[in-house]
Amino acid sequence: MSAPLDAIRAAVGPGGFSDTPADIAPFLREHRGLYQGETALFVQPASTEAVAKVVSICAQAKIAIVPQGGNTGLVGGQIPFPGDHAILLNLSRMNKVRALDPDNDTITVEAGCTLAALQQAAEAADRLFPLSLASEGSCQIGGNISTNAGGNAVLRYGNMRDLVLGIEAVLPDGRIWNGLRGLRKDNTGYDLKQLFIGGEGTLGIVTAAVCKLFPRPRTVATALVAVPDVAAAVSLFGRLKQTSGDRLTAFELIPRIGIDFVTRHIPGARDPLTKAVDWYVLAELSSAGEEDLRHRLEAALATALEEGLASDAAIAESGAQASALWALRENLSDVQKLEGGSIKHDISVPISAIPAFITEASKAVTAALPGIRPVPFGHIGDGNVHFNLSQPPAMDRDAFLDRWAEFNRIVHDIAAGLGGSISAEHGLGFMKRDEITHYKSAVEIDMMRAVKRALDPQNIMNPGKLVLP
Repeated sequence: MSAPLDAIRAAVGPGGFSDTPADIAPFLREHRGLYQGETALFVQPASTEAVAKVVSICAQAKIAIVPQGGNTGLVGGQIPFPGDHAILLNLSRMNKVRALDPDNDTITVEAGCTLAALQQAAEAADRLFPLSLASEGSCQIGGNISTNAGGNAVLRYGNMRDLVLGIEAVLPDGRIWNGLRGLRKDNTGYDLKQLFIGGEGTLGIVTAAVCKLFPRPRTVATALVAVPDVAAAVSLFGRLKQTSGDRLTAFELIPRIGIDFVTRHIPGARDPLTKAVDWYVLAELSSAGEEDLRHRLEAALATALEEGLASDAAIAESGAQASALWALRENLSDVQKLEGGSIKHDISVPISAIPAFITEASKAVTAALPGIRPVPFGHIGDGNVHFNLSQPPAMDRDAFLDRWAEFNRIVHDIAAGLGGSISAEHGLGFMKRDEITHYKSAVEIDMMRAVKRALDPQNIMNPGKLVLP
């Protein structure tokens, strides 16, 4: 194997590889600490052509490749595992903005460009790239595409699948497919880019993409609203959508326990409402026009208060106040680490089924482990609930995490029974690769395997992730 690895080193050149354990270590550890990887060689090509050379060498030598972006994935899809004998191919050096076309409202970026850098480039052109994630300073566009990232603005703009017009990818045999088309209409057969969006690097390596841009919002109105229960939150969502249309760009569910966690652990965080309740929503309206969105939001919330769909609300008076409200939501995942072990679920159900899901799942996990602390939150406007479970305070952390599979089955069975999915935006990776076989039909799994075998017959591209061949 040494000769092919030497050829790979030559292909990427000085500064494009490392086999020093200390240098590689941060890229081999999943950031939640759930997975620890191992690799024969760490490479960082600086161009699509260099990626193609590396993949060609690996294809000839039958060496596995694990593509990696910002290493922010949550299902182990970006980690090369012991026994894979894989190289780890990180795209961080491919971080250029290749083109920006304001008239076509598109931007072409390389896969290693961070989400924050893309957002900044769009803003400099007086445009918006709407994907928004807590990890946007470190996650990369290639990874966002490969996992079909979602985030806080899916309600208005869709997930990554809706934001990509074209991609460039290196196939498992080393060929380069240039599909960088900035077209909104291209009815010429199979939409091949969709195979790679959400493909988690199992069919090829995304090296660049043409992404959609939108008018930059001129006015924004943000409010934290106390609601009686989750059913009221769903009703309030329908009311705001009816009165505000596509101005409603975010609608996030937050439980009281989440507010308590954030205000306990994040300096400066505070609850802006005087009376604590069990449930809250964070609602945001935005518009590219000069509209009085605050008045629109106030009027809608006044009606909600009269009808009992809300009991209190705080509307941000400034950008700083809006950021403080968003901090209550955006810090929710991280602060759970400070409360001990956390078993996380990323499910989706029809919006109408969210109240039933949260009620049934909370009851079921509590019956399985009295004292467990459910922390259901997330993107209620698109049906995505992060149903996270914090350990009972007095329980041993490792003993709690050892029951991950047990709670997976409880929560996933309930989501599936309500017509939902066990992975709304995080993907399958390694963590949910086998779990999904309980919920997808044999026909669907066979179709996925057929696509994998057709494009990657040697099974060298991120083997063991998403689906077994």
